[in-house]
Amino acid sequence: MSGDAVGGVHNEAVTSFGDLLGPQPTLLTGDDEAESDLLNGTAAEAVAAAHPTASIAWAQLAEDALASGATITAYAYARTGYHRGLDQLRRHGWKGFGPVPWSHEPNRGFLRCVGALARAAQAIGEQDEYLRCLDLLNDSDPAAAGELGLA
Repeated sequence: MSGDAVGGVHNEAVTSFGDLLGPQPTLLTGDDEAESDLLNGTAAEAVAAAHPTASIAWAQLAEDALASGATITAYAYARTGYHRGLDQLRRHGWKGFGPVPWSHEPNRGFLRCVGALARAAQAIGEQDEYLRCLDLLNDSDPAAAGELGLA
């Protein structure tokens, strides 16, 4: 019987992702100004220049580049947003693993960058990077790859 049992009832911590004793989901705060600028039609280049730490701007740049066939440019944008997102995740207590839910909108910039990086890596034949990105998406939130059209 677990040391957490009280009166025969187990008080085991369960994250919102159902992992016993796993880390709590990391919820980024986002960048309201960058998100607002993008929603109001400001060019993604201008948003990234004004808010270089906002993964959402890099995600938009990467997705636009992929759509136009500029795969290497997309790869670079996605990798930039990915690294900016990792910095934010670490500042929010993420230790390199654990849930990063798609359902929390401020997390989507980072997750979109990972998805765009996966697409660009696959397009240039970098299969190991593609698989690492899919693993990260699945580890972050099993729904993320599907939401990004990668499932």
